Amino acid sequence: MRNILILFVLSIGNIASAQTGIQGKWTSFDDETQEAKSVIDIFEKGGKYYGRIIKLFRKINEDPDPICTACDSEDPRFNGKIIGMEILKDMEKTGNEYDEGTILDPKNGKIYKCKIWIEGRDLKLRGYWGPFYRTQTWTRTD
Repeated sequence: MRNILILFVLSIGNIASAQTGIQGKWTSFDDETQEAKSVIDIFEKGGKYYGRIIKLFRKINEDPDPICTACDSEDPRFNGKIIGMEILKDMEKTGNEYDEGTILDPKNGKIYKCKIWIEGRDLKLRGYWGPFYRTQTWTRTD
């Protein structure tokens, strides 16, 4: 009986995880140091998915509330506060992946085409700039 209960609880957990997909809060990590960098809230709006930075992990000597000076001056996010900034835009679900959208790296101001998928408990994000790409792993925080 106990084994059946455990399987039932695990099944409910898997169903809840599958229903939320990429929606929720995710922690991103610095590519070089692997230290937590930010928390991004991914949400659905009008059938597409977006992500907004809701928290930054800053060192003592870093500005606790930075602005995006590296963003293109034509981008409405230029000189905007990074906390609260929408960095993930227009992602569409295609099978088990999300694509057709973009991701902004506020550190360098570049906008990349983006593809997202879930791998185990992690979120994989791949940003493309021409033939080049970089993949990051984010972990669920909610």
